[in-house]
Amino acid sequence: MSTAPSRRSVLGLLGAAPIAAAGLLATSGTGDASEAGYRLPRDLLPGGRFDRFVAERAAADQFSGTVLVAYRGKQVLTRSHGMAHKTQGVANDTTTSFDLASMTKSFTAVAVARLAQEGRLAFHEPLGTYLDGFPADVATVTVHQLLTHTAGAGRPGRTNQRPPGEDEWDSENDIWQGMSAYLRTLPLQFTPGTRFGYSNDGYFILGAIVAAVSGQSYYDYVRRHVFTPAGLTDTDFYLKPTVIADGGIAHGYLTQPSGERVDITTTPWLPYIGSPYHGAFSSAPDLLRFAKALHGNQLLNPPFTRVVTEGKHALSPADRPSGDGELQFYGYGHVEAVTAARRVVGHSGSGPGRATNLDVFPDAGWVIVVLGNYDTTIQPIVALGRQLVTQG
Repeated sequence: MSTAPSRRSVLGLLGAAPIAAAGLLATSGTGDASEAGYRLPRDLLPGGRFDRFVAERAAADQFSGTVLVAYRGKQVLTRSHGMAHKTQGVANDTTTSFDLASMTKSFTAVAVARLAQEGRLAFHEPLGTYLDGFPADVATVTVHQLLTHTAGAGRPGRTNQRPPGEDEWDSENDIWQGMSAYLRTLPLQFTPGTRFGYSNDGYFILGAIVAAVSGQSYYDYVRRHVFTPAGLTDTDFYLKPTVIADGGIAHGYLTQPSGERVDITTTPWLPYIGSPYHGAFSSAPDLLRFAKALHGNQLLNPPFTRVVTEGKHALSPADRPSGDGELQFYGYGHVEAVTAARRVVGHSGSGPGRATNLDVFPDAGWVIVVLGNYDTTIQPIVALGRQLVTQG
């Protein structure tokens, strides 16, 4: 499988030049007349409260990565902190690609929806329509239930239970065949449709459905039908040797009980290649492009964009990926929340050596991207961004 070359750019070490200075009136985009003369909140601009807070977290070694704030598709703040590769002295910059962890599920959901839009699969159809070899009860779960984490298939919850022989998987084929065989041995965890049970394995199964229905590998289909039409240039499923060698890809740093941070490329926590539920890499500007393409109906037609991004299953406080939001619902690879009467759509990701979040405020025109290569929580950063958007 081919891999992308290094993407170091000439944009500078601390971020692309912002388009707005404090007090600049927002005139870009397609806002209605009532929004003419809308003044961008100072706290979301360079040197504002959000920028300072992220810098303070970074100075305390509580954040390493990139943040991006955009209004109506235009970057108003892009800032990078910390190191992409500490040993080699490579700093994070605005085009550094980060491991997205579970944000990868958003790409998988769009791929599934595209095939549904083309009439090649249906959300109500059972898994057994597309894949064989699963236990009879597992084969009855629907595509919709897999997308909304209500299927009960796979390992329970956010488990660290690892498939037998996983340490020996050192190729794309090993991972795909090994996981596919392993998942076919697992029983249902609960009756499909009766409750929410976050499932990485459910999204791996969805990726297998994408491959079976499209006749392409999952990776090739997502590249051709999600990454390319969205104009993504720093986004891919990179092989582990590429992650290790490419200075444009951030190494994750796993926090030890002692507080020491260990390069994840030296541990089993970095797989040979990511999968439909985790492990795609992307940069902050690329995630802005993805958000614009998805919400601008460039990846799916308007009805299917709504199908993907609108919430379907109400999340209890215990199920929520974050504490923010008066209401939170899981859709198809996206979480829809209502925060201070503002609708926000996106997904988070976390794991050893990674912490990520994409927030899109479709009605307000804001996008906030937070990508980190530490596993220290980024929730305070995400929460402040939401607060400042809703206040604005």
